[in-house]
Amino acid sequence: MATRRPRVRADNSHVIVAAARRRAAATLRRAKAALRRLDTTGVTITFETVAREAGVSRSWLYNQPDLRAEIERLRARHRVPSARAVPERQRASDASLLRRLQAATERNRQLEAENRALRAALALALGERRTAHLPGKAASASSSA
Repeated sequence: MATRRPRVRADNSHVIVAAARRRAAATLRRAKAALRRLDTTGVTITFETVAREAGVSRSWLYNQPDLRAEIERLRARHRVPSARAVPERQRASDASLLRRLQAATERNRQLEAENRALRAALALALGERRTAHLPGKAASASSSA
């Protein structure tokens, strides 16, 4: 009886590696194209918008040094100073802000005191309710009446 020798399979890892490289290159091209499209259309550049447009994850973008630098550069370039800045004459003074802070602090103290009182009242009500449902308590309450 002849023993069969196990069949040795060819090493096809080079095919898998080549396919992975092609996928990585295609993903990189997609991300760069998405970044260009967003830049030309004037959409706000963020990692989220680029990831959504390219169909990739944000974490993948963060791990691509060239793309990350480009996104940060474009984001800084498109950043506009806030149009909602309050003019100097309309800004609250330091004294006004301090008064508002003191008023808010006092209101917080009042609310904390109210909460403590409510918690105490609730604890008392729950305690009374528990004792009212005790078997010996209900019988003694009805016999004294």
